[in-house]
Amino acid sequence: MLTAAISFLLTAAGVAVAGLRARRRRFRSATRWFAVALLPAGLYLTGLFPLAATIGREFADWAAKLVFDPRVWTGIALLGASAVLLVATRWVGRRGAVEGAAERPAAAGPAPERPAVAPPPRTPGKPGKPAAGKRDDGLGDFADIEEILRKRGI
Repeated sequence: MLTAAISFLLTAAGVAVAGLRARRRRFRSATRWFAVALLPAGLYLTGLFPLAATIGREFADWAAKLVFDPRVWTGIALLGASAVLLVATRWVGRRGAVEGAAERPAAAGPAPERPAVAPPPRTPGKPGKPAAGKRDDGLGDFADIEEILRKRGI
């Protein structure tokens, strides 16, 4: 009986807060408050409060065993070791992907050979020499822009 009264009082209070939010034209906030306000009544009407009490008691029993039972400490150590191994393998996997990028599975085949930077522009008829006035640092296209800026005094 007390559980029902508390549940419905919490629901009524949440609906009142939702109404105040709606009155201030904060409809999204009002909808969230209304949704949360429906939870206590829904939990009571479905009979989930006794289940929550049972879960709470079981959790308290587990916590008491945690302090005194060496078996529980062994389980915690195993869970910790598992977490450390999972994190370590992920870290090594990411590190290996960066450093060992040349290693590919046999099904993928060899990596294609590509130059890291585009080759400098060539003059027609003279292979191997860069164009006159163009730089060899990969910024040859910007030489025209630099020339225009110099003419304008910028």
